[in-house]
Amino acid sequence: MKVIKVKNYEELSAVGAEIVIGEIKKNAKAVLGLATGSTPVGMYDLLIKACREGVSFKNVSTLNLDEYVSLGADSPDSYVSFMRDKLFDHIDIDIKNTHLPDGNADDLDKECARYSALIAAMPRAVQVLGLGRNGHIGFNEPNTPFDSATHVVELTADTVEANARLFERKEDVPRFAITMGIAEIMQAKKIVLLASGANKAQAVYAAVKGEVSELCPASVLQRHGDAVIVADEDAYALL
Repeated sequence: MKVIKVKNYEELSAVGAEIVIGEIKKNAKAVLGLATGSTPVGMYDLLIKACREGVSFKNVSTLNLDEYVSLGADSPDSYVSFMRDKLFDHIDIDIKNTHLPDGNADDLDKECARYSALIAAMPRAVQVLGLGRNGHIGFNEPNTPFDSATHVVELTADTVEANARLFERKEDVPRFAITMGIAEIMQAKKIVLLASGANKAQAVYAAVKGEVSELCPASVLQRHGDAVIVADEDAYALL
């Protein structure tokens, strides 16, 4: 595991974008694993800028980590809508090459199996991750088995609270989500975890210096051959 300390969120976003762009330049048909939440938004802004300056996403494919259960693609609060708003609608990617779990599927177990098969068929050059305050990656909460595949998870109160800022009302935050499993996250050739803010400092410490334990899902990255944690000064503070 490599840890890159940067001064602030702007530098963090720039490092993340540079890594993703580097993968596209190596392979114009790269598969990118993407994340939602506020942390990668600055990186997505820079990817949009890079596209306008000549970096093409025309042949790139994407796999997102997760989606809320009960929110269809047409919901403004879905991660499909988030990704279109923050990235896909502003670059030259073929929307048919962008993939997220269907949180509104009639049979969630069947949907999890479908998405697992898709992940297996599309090896990712890089997987971008955010970091939960409790150390979660994707929606893999503490005590999620390291060998997990795509599954439905009940979100913890802490995660619901953290995501409430993205909804009009806290009670609108779904309590369940479909998430890529930890074993599947680890299959990516490279993993880049972005961590910003003092509220992530304890989780960064546990991920980097703590015991590899399912109590901190992000600690599994210590076992990956090419994992990079990019942390700003506040998130890095306890290291």
